[in-house]
Amino acid sequence: MDASTPKPIRMPKAILFDLDGTLVDSAPDIAAAVNELLAASHLPPLLVVQVTAMIGGGVRKLVERAFAASGAPLLGAALDQAERDMAPIYLRHLTQLTRLLPGAREAIVHFHGARIPMAVATNKPQVAARTILLHFGLFERLGALVGGDAVTAKKPAPDALLLALERLGVGPQDALMVGDSISDVRAARAAGMPVALIRGGYTETPVEQLGADLVCGSLFDLPAALSRLPAPV
Repeated sequence: MDASTPKPIRMPKAILFDLDGTLVDSAPDIAAAVNELLAASHLPPLLVVQVTAMIGGGVRKLVERAFAASGAPLLGAALDQAERDMAPIYLRHLTQLTRLLPGAREAIVHFHGARIPMAVATNKPQVAARTILLHFGLFERLGALVGGDAVTAKKPAPDALLLALERLGVGPQDALMVGDSISDVRAARAAGMPVALIRGGYTETPVEQLGADLVCGSLFDLPAALSRLPAPV
Protein backbone atom coordinates (compact mmCIF):
# COMPACT_ATOMS: atom_id res chain seq x y z
CA MET A 1 0.00 0.00 0.00
CA ASP A 2 0.98 3.60 -0.40
CA ALA A 3 2.28 5.48 2.62
CA SER A 4 1.35 8.88 1.25
CA THR A 5 -1.57 10.76 2.74
CA PRO A 6 -4.32 12.56 0.80
CA LYS A 7 -3.65 16.19 0.00
CA PRO A 8 -5.98 19.11 -0.76
CA ILE A 9 -6.70 19.25 -4.49
CA ARG A 10 -8.27 21.71 -6.90
CA MET A 11 -10.54 21.32 -9.90
CA PRO A 12 -8.21 19.78 -12.53
CA LYS A 13 -7.39 21.30 -15.90
CA ALA A 14 -7.06 17.78 -17.34
CA ILE A 15 -8.13 14.28 -16.30
CA LEU A 16 -6.38 10.96 -16.94
CA PHE A 17 -8.36 7.73 -16.66
CA ASP A 18 -7.22 4.18 -16.13
CA LEU A 19 -9.12 1.71 -18.33
CA ASP A 20 -9.56 -1.79 -16.85
CA GLY A 21 -11.53 -1.62 -13.62
CA THR A 22 -12.10 2.13 -13.97
CA LEU A 23 -13.91 2.80 -17.25
CA VAL A 24 -14.65 -0.80 -18.22
CA ASP A 25 -15.19 -4.19 -16.63
CA SER A 26 -13.00 -6.23 -18.95
CA ALA A 27 -12.30 -9.11 -16.56
CA PRO A 28 -14.65 -11.60 -18.30
CA ASP A 29 -12.98 -11.04 -21.69
CA ILE A 30 -9.51 -11.17 -20.16
CA ALA A 31 -10.41 -14.42 -18.40
CA ALA A 32 -11.65 -15.88 -21.69
CA ALA A 33 -8.33 -15.01 -23.34
CA VAL A 34 -6.33 -16.46 -20.45
CA ASN A 35 -8.30 -19.69 -20.54
CA GLU A 36 -7.84 -20.05 -24.30
CA LEU A 37 -4.09 -19.70 -23.78
CA LEU A 38 -4.08 -22.20 -20.91
CA ALA A 39 -6.15 -24.70 -22.90
CA ALA A 40 -3.49 -24.72 -25.61
CA SER A 41 -1.09 -26.02 -22.94
CA HIS A 42 -3.67 -28.55 -21.67
CA LEU A 43 -4.16 -26.65 -18.42
CA PRO A 44 -7.53 -26.24 -16.67
CA PRO A 45 -9.40 -22.94 -16.88
CA LEU A 46 -9.30 -20.28 -14.18
CA LEU A 47 -12.34 -18.57 -12.70
CA VAL A 48 -13.06 -14.96 -13.64
CA VAL A 49 -12.52 -13.95 -10.01
CA GLN A 50 -9.06 -15.53 -10.11
CA VAL A 51 -8.10 -13.70 -13.30
CA THR A 52 -9.52 -10.44 -11.98
CA ALA A 53 -6.93 -10.51 -9.20
CA MET A 54 -4.19 -10.86 -11.85
CA ILE A 55 -5.13 -7.72 -13.81
CA GLY A 56 -3.03 -4.59 -13.59
CA GLY A 57 0.53 -5.31 -14.59
CA GLY A 58 0.20 -5.69 -18.36
CA VAL A 59 -0.14 -8.76 -20.56
CA ARG A 60 3.20 -10.36 -19.67
CA LYS A 61 2.49 -10.19 -15.95
CA LEU A 62 -1.01 -11.54 -16.60
CA VAL A 63 0.40 -14.56 -18.46
CA GLU A 64 3.02 -15.15 -15.78
CA ARG A 65 0.43 -15.05 -13.00
CA ALA A 66 -2.01 -17.28 -14.88
CA PHE A 67 0.49 -20.08 -15.48
CA ALA A 68 1.72 -19.85 -11.90
CA ALA A 69 -1.86 -20.15 -10.62
CA SER A 70 -2.32 -23.20 -12.87
CA GLY A 71 0.66 -24.94 -11.28
CA ALA A 72 2.87 -24.58 -14.36
CA PRO A 73 5.00 -21.46 -13.75
CA LEU A 74 6.95 -20.11 -16.70
CA LEU A 75 10.34 -18.42 -16.78
CA GLY A 76 12.65 -16.94 -19.37
CA ALA A 77 12.18 -18.12 -22.94
CA ALA A 78 9.05 -20.11 -22.07
CA LEU A 79 7.39 -16.99 -20.67
CA ASP A 80 8.50 -15.00 -23.70
CA GLN A 81 6.85 -17.55 -26.01
CA ALA A 82 3.64 -17.64 -23.96
CA GLU A 83 3.46 -13.86 -24.12
CA ARG A 84 3.82 -14.01 -27.91
CA ASP A 85 1.14 -16.70 -28.08
CA MET A 86 -1.16 -14.56 -25.99
CA ALA A 87 -0.98 -11.49 -28.26
CA PRO A 88 -3.44 -12.64 -30.99
CA ILE A 89 -5.66 -14.41 -28.45
CA TYR A 90 -5.91 -11.25 -26.35
CA LEU A 91 -7.00 -9.23 -29.37
CA ARG A 92 -9.83 -11.69 -30.05
CA HIS A 93 -11.31 -11.08 -26.60
CA LEU A 94 -11.79 -7.32 -26.25
CA THR A 95 -15.46 -6.41 -26.62
CA GLN A 96 -17.49 -9.62 -26.47
CA LEU A 97 -17.96 -9.66 -22.68
CA THR A 98 -16.52 -6.28 -21.67
CA ARG A 99 -18.98 -3.68 -20.36
CA LEU A 100 -18.75 -0.02 -19.40
CA LEU A 101 -18.68 0.54 -15.66
CA PRO A 102 -21.48 2.63 -14.12
CA GLY A 103 -21.13 6.31 -14.95
CA ALA A 104 -18.21 5.89 -17.36
CA ARG A 105 -19.97 7.21 -20.44
CA GLU A 106 -21.72 9.94 -18.49
CA ALA A 107 -18.47 11.17 -16.90
CA ILE A 108 -16.61 11.27 -20.22
CA VAL A 109 -19.48 13.10 -21.91
CA HIS A 110 -19.71 15.57 -19.01
CA PHE A 111 -16.03 16.49 -18.95
CA HIS A 112 -15.88 16.65 -22.73
CA GLY A 113 -18.80 19.08 -22.67
CA ALA A 114 -17.01 21.09 -19.99
CA ARG A 115 -13.96 21.25 -22.28
CA ILE A 116 -11.67 19.53 -19.81
CA PRO A 117 -9.01 17.60 -21.77
CA MET A 118 -8.97 13.88 -21.04
CA ALA A 119 -6.71 10.94 -21.77
CA VAL A 120 -6.54 7.25 -20.95
CA ALA A 121 -3.31 5.96 -19.42
CA THR A 122 -3.40 2.17 -19.18
CA ASN A 123 -1.13 -0.87 -19.03
CA LYS A 124 -3.30 -2.48 -21.70
CA PRO A 125 -1.66 -2.62 -25.16
CA GLN A 126 -2.38 0.48 -27.22
CA VAL A 127 -4.28 -1.30 -30.01
CA ALA A 128 -6.44 -3.22 -27.54
CA ALA A 129 -7.29 -0.09 -25.55
CA ARG A 130 -8.13 1.86 -28.70
CA THR A 131 -10.41 -0.95 -29.94
CA ILE A 132 -12.38 -0.94 -26.68
CA LEU A 133 -12.68 2.84 -26.52
CA LEU A 134 -13.84 2.99 -30.14
CA HIS A 135 -16.35 0.20 -29.51
CA PHE A 136 -17.98 2.19 -26.72
CA GLY A 137 -17.80 5.53 -28.54
CA LEU A 138 -15.42 7.12 -26.05
CA PHE A 139 -12.25 7.42 -28.10
CA GLU A 140 -13.36 10.49 -30.04
CA ARG A 141 -13.79 12.48 -26.82
CA LEU A 142 -10.23 11.84 -25.65
CA GLY A 143 -7.24 14.02 -26.33
CA ALA A 144 -4.72 11.18 -25.94
CA LEU A 145 -4.36 7.47 -25.32
CA VAL A 146 -1.21 5.90 -23.89
CA GLY A 147 -1.04 2.12 -23.69
CA GLY A 148 1.43 -0.01 -21.81
CA ASP A 149 3.43 -0.78 -24.93
CA ALA A 150 3.89 2.94 -25.71
CA VAL A 151 6.24 3.49 -22.75
CA THR A 152 9.32 1.83 -21.32
CA ALA A 153 7.88 1.19 -17.87
CA LYS A 154 4.24 0.38 -17.09
CA LYS A 155 2.28 1.64 -14.10
CA PRO A 156 3.05 1.97 -11.20
CA ALA A 157 5.84 3.81 -13.00
CA PRO A 158 4.73 7.33 -14.02
CA ASP A 159 5.77 7.06 -17.68
CA ALA A 160 2.30 6.61 -19.22
CA LEU A 161 0.83 9.42 -17.13
CA LEU A 162 3.60 11.85 -17.99
CA LEU A 163 3.40 11.05 -21.71
CA ALA A 164 -0.38 11.51 -21.68
CA LEU A 165 -0.01 14.87 -19.93
CA GLU A 166 2.65 15.95 -22.40
CA ARG A 167 0.25 15.19 -25.25
CA LEU A 168 -2.53 17.14 -23.52
CA GLY A 169 -0.21 20.04 -22.79
CA VAL A 170 -1.00 20.11 -19.06
CA GLY A 171 1.40 19.83 -16.13
CA PRO A 172 1.03 17.10 -13.47
CA GLN A 173 0.12 19.56 -10.73
CA ASP A 174 -2.87 20.75 -12.79
CA ALA A 175 -4.22 17.30 -13.65
CA LEU A 176 -5.99 14.42 -11.91
CA MET A 177 -5.47 10.67 -12.28
CA VAL A 178 -8.64 8.59 -11.93
CA GLY A 179 -8.16 4.89 -11.28
CA ASP A 180 -9.17 1.94 -9.14
CA SER A 181 -6.00 0.45 -7.63
CA ILE A 182 -2.76 0.99 -5.74
CA SER A 183 -0.95 0.93 -9.09
CA ASP A 184 -2.81 4.09 -10.11
CA VAL A 185 -2.04 5.77 -6.78
CA ARG A 186 1.66 4.98 -7.00
CA ALA A 187 1.87 6.08 -10.63
CA ALA A 188 0.15 9.37 -9.81
CA ARG A 189 2.39 10.01 -6.82
CA ALA A 190 5.48 9.28 -8.91
CA ALA A 191 4.21 11.70 -11.57
CA GLY A 192 3.54 14.40 -8.97
CA MET A 193 -0.21 14.58 -9.51
CA PRO A 194 -3.30 14.04 -7.34
CA VAL A 195 -5.34 10.87 -7.69
CA ALA A 196 -8.99 9.84 -7.31
CA LEU A 197 -10.07 6.23 -6.89
CA ILE A 198 -13.39 4.69 -7.88
CA ARG A 199 -14.92 1.87 -5.84
CA GLY A 200 -15.81 -1.39 -7.52
CA GLY A 201 -12.63 -1.91 -9.53
CA TYR A 202 -9.94 -4.55 -9.45
CA THR A 203 -8.38 -4.02 -6.05
CA GLU A 204 -8.64 -6.49 -3.17
CA THR A 205 -7.80 -3.71 -0.68
CA PRO A 206 -10.55 -1.18 0.08
CA VAL A 207 -9.85 1.97 -1.92
CA GLU A 208 -10.16 4.09 1.23
CA GLN A 209 -6.94 2.47 2.45
CA LEU A 210 -4.86 3.24 -0.63
CA GLY A 211 -4.01 6.88 0.09
CA ALA A 212 -5.99 8.58 -2.69
CA ASP A 213 -6.85 12.27 -2.51
CA LEU A 214 -10.49 11.55 -3.41
CA VAL A 215 -12.69 8.44 -3.37
CA CYS A 216 -15.96 8.13 -5.31
CA GLY A 217 -18.57 5.40 -5.17
CA SER A 218 -18.77 5.33 -8.96
CA LEU A 219 -17.96 7.50 -11.95
CA PHE A 220 -21.48 8.88 -11.66
CA ASP A 221 -20.23 10.71 -8.55
CA LEU A 222 -17.02 12.12 -10.03
CA PRO A 223 -18.36 15.27 -11.79
CA ALA A 224 -20.21 16.44 -8.67
CA ALA A 225 -17.22 15.66 -6.44
CA LEU A 226 -14.90 17.71 -8.64
CA SER A 227 -17.38 20.57 -8.93
CA ARG A 228 -17.06 21.07 -5.17
CA LEU A 229 -13.30 21.58 -5.38
CA PRO A 230 -11.69 25.04 -5.50
CA ALA A 231 -11.18 26.50 -8.97
CA PRO A 232 -7.82 25.84 -10.66
CA VAL A 233 -5.16 28.49 -10.19
